[in-house]
Amino acid sequence: MMAVGYTLTKAGKFSRETLSQVTFLLLYVVVPCLMIDTLQMPRSPRLMKVMGLCMALSLGLYLLSALLACLFFHRQGPDTRAVLRYGAMYGNIGFMGLPLIQAVLGEEGMVFAIVGQVAFTLFAWSHGVLLMGGKEGFSVKKMFLNPGIIGSAAGVGLFLLDLRLPSVLADGASFLGSMNTPLAMVVIGAQMAGADLGATFRNPRLYLAALLKLIGLPLVTALVLLPLRLDPVMYTTLVILAATPTAGYTSIFAQQYRRDAGTAAQLVTLTTLCCILTLPCFAVLAGMWSGA
Repeated sequence: MMAVGYTLTKAGKFSRETLSQVTFLLLYVVVPCLMIDTLQMPRSPRLMKVMGLCMALSLGLYLLSALLACLFFHRQGPDTRAVLRYGAMYGNIGFMGLPLIQAVLGEEGMVFAIVGQVAFTLFAWSHGVLLMGGKEGFSVKKMFLNPGIIGSAAGVGLFLLDLRLPSVLADGASFLGSMNTPLAMVVIGAQMAGADLGATFRNPRLYLAALLKLIGLPLVTALVLLPLRLDPVMYTTLVILAATPTAGYTSIFAQQYRRDAGTAAQLVTLTTLCCILTLPCFAVLAGMWSGA
């Protein structure tokens, strides 16, 4: 599916404007519908308990990641340092994590993935904005009024109230949500087609950040969570989310806050290419360690 986006872009059939429009469709329509559809399930005390635990663990893992990221990249200039630390912390959960978890773990894993998406959004739009833009760039409004939080709030609200959408709305949300995997893969392929791969692999500053994002942080996540004896699906989901490549927000925020946008785009490209090897390995490793 990534190859479709790559080929169409190279052939001139998928323009930058088209990519922007499809990305908007994904962020503002498809992903929120996926969140709402996933949470259209009966409420139970056990489910609420495990979802609360998953949220607490997700937030704790992001805090740990932020502390670990502070240990690296001191020799880089402030603009590049902010980009590398952000890129080493935040993964492409929406476009890579959710499709993989949906394919591997099904609806049960998607519940935990949605919780992880909420934790990502809260951290990325608070700590991430402070890291990239400083205090002047931080906005409480943006932290809570973005597609990830709005879709999550709608889904969680319906779940907590134990309400079901009318069938015509439920079916519409389900069909739109099912577009997430193919559209996300096509978008990633199109993004890779526009990158300068030669310059990406010749940039030595990227490799430590890529190593941290694709191997270091998911391995730390797997080891930290292992003694807790979590539900196997929750454990596997959290490890997969930690192993996703650098988030596209890295490039967006780098441009918005005038950081090193070139390094940001190259890091997103490098980790996306390399995760084709590392992400399945961590998915298998998590399944083995959890007993799933």
